[in-house]
This record gives sequence, C-alpha cells and structure tokens, in this order.
Amino acid sequence: MLAGKGLYPTAFVAGARRQKEPVRIVTVAFQGETDPALEEEVDVMGWFRVGQLGKLIKFFKKEGITELVMVGQVTPKNLFEMRPDLRVTMAMAKLKKRNADTLFGALSDEFAKDGMTVLPATTFLEHLLPGEGPVLGRKLSDDEFETARFGFGIAKETSRLDIGQSVVVREGTVLAVEAFEGTNECLRRGGKLGKGKKVILAKVSKPEQDMRFDVPVIGPDTIRVCAEAGVGAIAIEANKTLVLGWEEAEELATKLKVGVVAVAKSDDSSSLA
Repeated sequence: MLAGKGLYPTAFVAGARRQKEPVRIVTVAFQGETDPALEEEVDVMGWFRVGQLGKLIKFFKKEGITELVMVGQVTPKNLFEMRPDLRVTMAMAKLKKRNADTLFGALSDEFAKDGMTVLPATTFLEHLLPGEGPVLGRKLSDDEFETARFGFGIAKETSRLDIGQSVVVREGTVLAVEAFEGTNECLRRGGKLGKGKKVILAKVSKPEQDMRFDVPVIGPDTIRVCAEAGVGAIAIEANKTLVLGWEEAEELATKLKVGVVAVAKSDDSSSLA
C-alpha cells in the first residue's frame, strides 16, 4: 500500500482485515503526509519522501510485493513541487502534460516494469461504494434532487475537461467549480455565494475513470464543511464514490441536516454529460 493522508489508508486496512484469507500489508508512508499511527495497524512500514520512486520500489521488491494499491491523498502542491529521483525524472520526461492521471499512470507503468500490478483503489472497500438512492442524512426534496441532477451533469463535464470533479450549484446556477484548491475550498466559495438557499455539492468520477487512483471520496470532514458553508446536500455518483468514516459521517449528516444522495449516470438529465 502507498499511503497518503486522511481516512483512506485506515479504511483500506480495515477492509483488508475483513477478508477471509489473511492479507499481509506492507506500507510505503510519505513524510509529512501519512499518519504515523498507521504503523500500528500494518505489518511492515517504510518511510519515504515524495519523489523517491527508486527507493520505494526496492523496498517493495525486498518484501516480495507483486500487487499494490494507492490510497489516501498527497497534498497536490507536493506532487508538483517534489524533488524527483532519477527514475521519476525519466518517467515524467515522457509526459506531454502533467496532471493526477498522467502522474499516477506513469508511476503505475514504472511499478509494472518491476512486476508489480496496481490494483483498483477500491480494493477491499466495495462495501463503502453506495448504490443509487439516499445514502446519509435527510432525504432531498424533489426540487433539490433536480438541482442535484443538474450539478451532476455539470460536474461530469468539468471532470471530462480535467478541471475538477466537484461543483457547487443552486437551482440551475453554478456557484463554484473545484480546481487545484480541492473540494473543501470549492465548498466554502460556493456556500458563501449561495447563502444557504438550496445549495448542493455534486461530486462525480471522471468519464472512464481509472479506478486505480483519484477515486471520488467523501467523509465526515466533507459533511462538516458543507454544514459550515451552508451547503445542504451532496450528490455523489452511485457505485463510484467512496464514503469513508461511514458511521461518523452518518451521525454528522443526521445531526447537521445534510442530505447525501447517490445519483446514477442514467439519472442525469443534462446534455453536458
């Protein structure tokens, strides 16, 4: 496991431990990103700096690793401001453009050269991918659901253009589009403009999403920020969005009156998607 920050790595470990057959978890942790407490939950853990691809591949090979997952966020600026080793430099030199897909895709290719397959980032976490319908908190009104479907279509288009996978909308108006700053800052901008009137966050996967990395995620922090920003509901893509920290997120959604609904692609009435 390549472990970034947040709840994702812990959720992956919990999912792995649920399996009938024992799973040995060897973890690459990144300085300044990974929670040190994770070391108590895994079998082997090594610490690396972002950009030390050659060293971490040697570490995995020494441990006999043939399959791995990339879970947890790495601070975006660290991906673009890292001090790359020679192997990363050579891999990046082949890229015509640099974004999350191309960067992580190039890393996956490098792992493959050493006999390691990158598995979907949802491995062992399929139970946290809700299907179509209400997910957490209050049920959305018909008007809110129409707004959710509108936001879904807009988010599909912005993600297709590789701008961002989240938008904040209100009654047919786009208030904020996620870009480099991330979902929470997008929420704060959109909530400020919407002033709490039927404001909804829509978060989707990219068209032909590579499920090995950059999978859409919401969790307790998303619920909190929504409530603080005056965003009353979240529309996620059914079967393609992870809900991490489910129990805490459910409790918060109920307490803070934030509704979460999973929308299927077929529900989208927008011609944009």
